[in-house]
Amino acid sequence: MNIPYRPLALGLLVIGFSALVLGRAQAGGGHYYPPVTDAVVKEECGSCHLVFAPSMLPASSWTRMMGDLKNHFGDDASVEPAIAKRITEYLTANAADAGGARYSGKLLRGVSSANAPLRITELPKWVSEHRKVPAWEWKHKDVRTKANCAACHLDAQQGYYDE
Repeated sequence: MNIPYRPLALGLLVIGFSALVLGRAQAGGGHYYPPVTDAVVKEECGSCHLVFAPSMLPASSWTRMMGDLKNHFGDDASVEPAIAKRITEYLTANAADAGGARYSGKLLRGVSSANAPLRITELPKWVSEHRKVPAWEWKHKDVRTKANCAACHLDAQQGYYDE
């Protein structure tokens, strides 16, 4: 009797892998924000800090931020006008109130796009989610700033901000 173990093993492997991938996607749940896919945005923004998902802020915030790159949170992040235009278009097209709306509902609850903050760390939901983090942890040498998401959220670069 010849039982086809290979197809069965392959089938179980595929099911297991699918469950792993689906579980990972669901694990992020309300804490998943699609990462930046544009190479220019990744290069320009990522040369200084984590490339934040556009769906974490509304388009108005990204537009205001990109409009004053000389004063980018205390640094001069100026880029050539054509590059700034491309980055702005990408961020606003994928912003929380545009293409990224599917992922940002909880994060932007109660925030008007007209007066949304420029800092993700000033969003009410962000503040609520991080209120239990003691002040000394923000000052730790591996963290140093609330904007250093990757210090605690190891998969932040891939868009996962679960704990």
